[in-house]
Amino acid sequence: MDKARVLTLFLGVVRAGSFRSAAVEAGVTPQAVSKAVRTLEAELGVRLLHRTTRKLSLTTEGARLFELAAPGMRLLDEALEQVRSSLSEDDGLIRVTAPPSVGSRVLVPLIRAFRENWPGITFDVVLSDLFTDLVEAQIDIGLRAGTSPAQNLVARRLCDLPLVICAAPAYLARHGEPATLEALRRHPCTGFRRPVTGRMVPWELQVEGNLVYEEMPAVATFNDVETEVEAVRAGIGIGQLGAYMVHADLLAGRLKAILPGLSASNVGLYLYYPRRSQMPARVRRFIDFVVEASRGSEDALVRLAGAASTAS
Repeated sequence: MDKARVLTLFLGVVRAGSFRSAAVEAGVTPQAVSKAVRTLEAELGVRLLHRTTRKLSLTTEGARLFELAAPGMRLLDEALEQVRSSLSEDDGLIRVTAPPSVGSRVLVPLIRAFRENWPGITFDVVLSDLFTDLVEAQIDIGLRAGTSPAQNLVARRLCDLPLVICAAPAYLARHGEPATLEALRRHPCTGFRRPVTGRMVPWELQVEGNLVYEEMPAVATFNDVETEVEAVRAGIGIGQLGAYMVHADLLAGRLKAILPGLSASNVGLYLYYPRRSQMPARVRRFIDFVVEASRGSEDALVRLAGAASTAS
């Protein structure tokens, strides 16, 4: 029995949730995958999977095998990748995940600048507002706006991402510009719901030197931040938005900052990656490039993060 092969196919079935999907991923037939799992079960003398016509589920023994074997197979994959990448740190693929807004406004400029010096390195970018399991998805690096990612990852805060309370000039011409928090509470506002939980995200405000969270009266709520920005541009209401999202609008006069001393700056831009003893040289090079870029006063990363002060 080819233990590595049958074990790899078994892990693929568990991750994919079906023999057919695992077969497509491995480039073999479903029958070959099923035979491999049966061979592994016969070798171990235990049943690893409960099979029905609708779904698969792990037995207790199967769950235990997956828990023990998956980390070892990932280490093996990383070891092989390290050997391949050691031939040249100037070539190869880097897989990155980020929310769509961070991808378009932050990640794209970074990739463009990075590839000017290392054109042999290519990128596979996965854009999602959902937090991605980097190890399970085989992604090298993540970028995330918000609070620090999970503790089992290496997370580096690259810079602050201030929030800006802003509105369209046409809205302010119709409704007037609030000069106090009490006046702001009487205005229609936009709101953001987290895509995963559906919960409203409260506004972060600095009130008398204290950080407070407040639910503002939302006339329209969105689970996509780009659409919320467009709603504020359209004059639907006042919004509290990430400065990096509206920097160009503020400079061009399409939006105007309101009560600049009221918005908090608790949100940060984070770069994160799995804790690994081995990392491809090209991935380490890109991490170092992004960290260094976040320190340079002339870099786009800092210009985006400093948009709130420019607007005010």
